[in-house]
Amino acid sequence: MSKKNKMLPSYLSKDLKLKNLNNFLLISGPCVVETKDITFRTCETLMKVTDKLKIPFIFKSSYAKANRTSSGSFRTIGIEKALSILMAVKAEFNVPILTDIHSEIEVEIASEVADVLQIPAFLSRQTELLEAAGESGRIVNIKKGQFLAPEDMKYQAMKVAATGNRKIFLTERGTTFGYNNLVVDMRSLIIMKRTGYPVIFDATHSVQMPSKEHGVSGGNPEFIPPLARAAAAVGADGFFIETHPNPSKALSDASSMIKLDKMEKLLSELKDIYLLMKKFGD
Repeated sequence: MSKKNKMLPSYLSKDLKLKNLNNFLLISGPCVVETKDITFRTCETLMKVTDKLKIPFIFKSSYAKANRTSSGSFRTIGIEKALSILMAVKAEFNVPILTDIHSEIEVEIASEVADVLQIPAFLSRQTELLEAAGESGRIVNIKKGQFLAPEDMKYQAMKVAATGNRKIFLTERGTTFGYNNLVVDMRSLIIMKRTGYPVIFDATHSVQMPSKEHGVSGGNPEFIPPLARAAAAVGADGFFIETHPNPSKALSDASSMIKLDKMEKLLSELKDIYLLMKKFGD
């Protein structure tokens, strides 16, 4: 079994030029690219907070959302336009970018901008998509499907690793619990860490209530901080936290994002817990 609180892998400093790798990793940003203003404002705030707290940071936003319950749900402002905004963010703030991909065709397009390619939870068993992502040479973040046991994630990681690319994250985002609900089993973080890959806890999608509100996913954002704190205590290597200046007005996942001005307090709490737990090791 890998060390519970080992330093983050060297490819983060080699490929992404991240520092402070003795801290947890933060992947954060708005769910989807909405406007240049919101995207820039969110990244600027997160950069200031993570610089202050010495937390390595990857900016996240999706150029398109393919996994929608209803065909009427917002998906994108336009792939080309959204990617151009992400490219501008990368240039302005010198920050690595993570974004979702949904098909093998998108791998090449997204790789021109993104440093980390994310496999959405619903697509976590798509072999050809995982292989294409691996062949890109980019870091690959595989979100655990709501339908998968944590033990099964080693097989998804193996699909990427078989391409010669072992730059992999595994992300927990909750498990289907009856209809319209998710539950987080903190044991899954420990089980997935046995693969040797960094394990990220998605604190925002874990509080979703899928398809709860007339074809739109609801959520319980009040549970984001306690679940994140629990994951820090268990030994998560990083956190995936979607945030927005005004979540109630967000075009996607409005009910499961944390307000941007609450991020510093939460990250400070997580840092305290994380550094405390490092003293205990396994």
